[in-house]
Amino acid sequence: MGNAREKCRSALGRLNCWRDNGTMAMYGSGEPLKACSTANEGDQSPGARGLFRLLARRLAEEHEQRDLHREPDFIERQIGWLRAVTSYYSPVVRGLENLPPEGPALVVGNHNAGFYMPDTWITALAIVDRRGTDHPAYTLTYDLLFAFPVVGPFLRRIGAVPASSDAAVQAFDEGALVLDYPGGDYEACRPWTERNRVDFGGRTGFARLALQTGVPIVPVVTHGSHDSLIVLARGNRIAKALGLNGMHITVFPVLLGPFGVTTALLPPPPLPSSITVEFLPPITWPDLGPDAAADPETVARCAAEVVAVMQTALDRLGVERAHPVARGFTALFTRPFRR
Repeated sequence: MGNAREKCRSALGRLNCWRDNGTMAMYGSGEPLKACSTANEGDQSPGARGLFRLLARRLAEEHEQRDLHREPDFIERQIGWLRAVTSYYSPVVRGLENLPPEGPALVVGNHNAGFYMPDTWITALAIVDRRGTDHPAYTLTYDLLFAFPVVGPFLRRIGAVPASSDAAVQAFDEGALVLDYPGGDYEACRPWTERNRVDFGGRTGFARLALQTGVPIVPVVTHGSHDSLIVLARGNRIAKALGLNGMHITVFPVLLGPFGVTTALLPPPPLPSSITVEFLPPITWPDLGPDAAADPETVARCAAEVVAVMQTALDRLGVERAHPVARGFTALFTRPFRR
């Protein structure tokens, strides 16, 4: 019983841990969890406390699952409907030859369009096109999602794992590819006016992970995805006022839809913005050994290098693939006439 309490207390701490300076908790990669205190339950309603404890128990159970799990046959069966859904965005994939056809790799992308995140699905499909479903590939995922019935098992079956550096290292040891979005919800819910900006919020764990393991980073840049959802504000203060920070939900985006201003509770349908995904050449630091991962300045410098390369590519795509919403509407409505 005491062991169970410790597991629950550990999970409560994870849920309440704030990701300062890129510490690993839910979304990012490569950063260890900082020690953090249990949530102040006195600030929560009885219903919220009950939900919080339930999620904490489920989260503790999920983190006990050390074995990586994915089902290639199940993934094959999802591809058809995923292609149908993502075709709404008239996706274009470039530079797939830059993705190594086998072996470990850390694919680092910019995150967009809030909870719709079409760039994630388009990128995942491109990885399958390059490597097939039998080659192991995993996505570091917001671990609170695994606490929910149905959602958690589905994510496991398609190769999603609760985000942690340990899971990533384990995957690399299997020769697997790992897909990571270091910006997490902070970047995915950035204002629409910042849609063409790569913003990881200062998180550098992905660079530390690459230095520690010697695995190449393959940047993947998405343009047009964040044009599909007009985010007016991240809504950090709203999330805090609602007591969501206790569950490590730090954003509650304010959105603009066809009927005016709304929130994540009543999200507007996404616009059919044309999405371009481009894989960039791998980045490695052969002159730096694993010890460099312990040097914060070196880690920050390497992370900044990756972000700069991605931002340059995004700026270029902004010119080459300008007006993605107009492009997407045109492609969507002229599609029947091109068949």
